[in-house]
Amino acid sequence: MKKHLLAASLVLSSFASFGAGYQLNLQGLRQLAMGGTGAATPWDISTIFYNPGGLARIKTIQAYGSILSINPGTAYGNFQGSTRSVAQSFTPFNIYVGGTVREGSRLGLGLGIYTPFGTGIKWNDDWAGRYLVQQIDLKCVFVQPTISYKLSEVWSVGAGFVYANGTFDLRQALPVQNGLAEDATAKLHGVGNGVGFNVGIHMKASERMSFGLTYRSQVNMDLSGGSATFKVPASLRSTFPNTTFGSLLPLPQVATFGIALKPLNNERLTLALDFNYTGWNSYDSLRIDFDNHTAMLQNMHAPRHYRNTLTTRLGANYKISKVVSVMAGGAYDPTPVTNGFVSPELPDADRVVVTTGAAIKPLKRFTVLAACEFVSSLKRVGSYNYSNFSGTYWTQAITPGIAVYYNF
Repeated sequence: MKKHLLAASLVLSSFASFGAGYQLNLQGLRQLAMGGTGAATPWDISTIFYNPGGLARIKTIQAYGSILSINPGTAYGNFQGSTRSVAQSFTPFNIYVGGTVREGSRLGLGLGIYTPFGTGIKWNDDWAGRYLVQQIDLKCVFVQPTISYKLSEVWSVGAGFVYANGTFDLRQALPVQNGLAEDATAKLHGVGNGVGFNVGIHMKASERMSFGLTYRSQVNMDLSGGSATFKVPASLRSTFPNTTFGSLLPLPQVATFGIALKPLNNERLTLALDFNYTGWNSYDSLRIDFDNHTAMLQNMHAPRHYRNTLTTRLGANYKISKVVSVMAGGAYDPTPVTNGFVSPELPDADRVVVTTGAAIKPLKRFTVLAACEFVSSLKRVGSYNYSNFSGTYWTQAITPGIAVYYNF
C-alpha cells in the first residue's frame, strides 16, 4: 500500500521543473551570437523581444524569420554507474514583422511570434531515475503585438501584450509491475495558456553609446484540463484511474539593463553588456489538482524554493565591410535550483555560454544571419530530497541557427 502511495505522490512531480534551463535566449540571431545581449541596440525587428522601446528606431518595415536546432545531452552518475540521456533535437523558431508606420514617423508597430521556453530530456526506459522521469518535453510560444514611440532623438519607449500557449508531455515509470516484471507507466499531457506584457525604454545617449531597460512580466500558465493516463495491472486500474488535472505554472519575470558602445578608435566595433535579473522565486511550490481521487491518488503539493538569478552577458559585433559582419560573445548563467531540489527532469546547474555568428548582406534590402551557441553546465552533485534521489549531473548543448530578414 505504501509503495503504491509513493507512486501516486511522484506523479506530476516533474512539472515542478517547468522553468530553469527551459528558458531560452534565442529570439534574435545577431543577439544570440553576441552572448544574448540586445537591450541597448535595436539591431533589427527582433528588438520586439529584446527591447520594445527600440522598435520606433527601425526605419523601415521589416520581416524576419529564424529557426534553430537545440541539441542537448546530459550525463548522470552515482555509485552504481553512469548513463547518458538519449540524443534529441528541438527546433524553436521566431517570426517578426513591423517597423515605423511611414518614413520619418515616430510611431512603430510590430508583431512577434517567438519561442521563449522549450526543450526536454529523454532517458532510457530502465535507467535509475525512471520513477521520476523517462521523457519530458515542453513547447511554448508567445505572440506579442507591440507599439513603440520615439519621444525624442534620445528617448524611445515601447510595450507589448503577450499571449502565451504551450504544451507539456511527461512519461515516467511507476514502481508497480505486471506479471511480466514490466513497470507500470504514467503519461501526462497538458495544454496551457496565459497572458503578460513586455515593456522597454531605449536611450541613445550619443552616436557611440546607448542604454536599454526592459521588463518582461511573469506569465502564469493555466493547465486546466490536462490528461493523466496510467498503464497499470488490471487489479490497480480503479486505484489509478485515467483522469484530468489542473495546475497554475509560473513562467518567471525578467528585468534587463543593457549598455552598448563603440570605442573611440574603432567605428566598426560595437560592444554590448547586459544584465538579466530573473524572478525564479515565483517557483516556491507546485500544486496539482486531480479531478478524480482515490485513496492512492490525491492532490499534490511539491515544494521547489527556486531563487532569483542575475545573468551577465557580453557581446561584440565587428563590421568587416558593408556586406559582412561577425559577432562573438559569452554569458555566465547561474542556476535558480537550490540544493535539495536537483531533479533529473532538468538537472540544472550554473551554465557557461559561448557564442559566435556572422551576418551577410548580399542584397541592399536582404540580410542572412547564422549563429551558434555552446552551453556547458558545471558538474553538479545534487539531490532531489522530495524523492530521495541523488547523483552527479553534467549537461552540454550546442544550438546552431539561421535567420533572414528583409527591409521593405
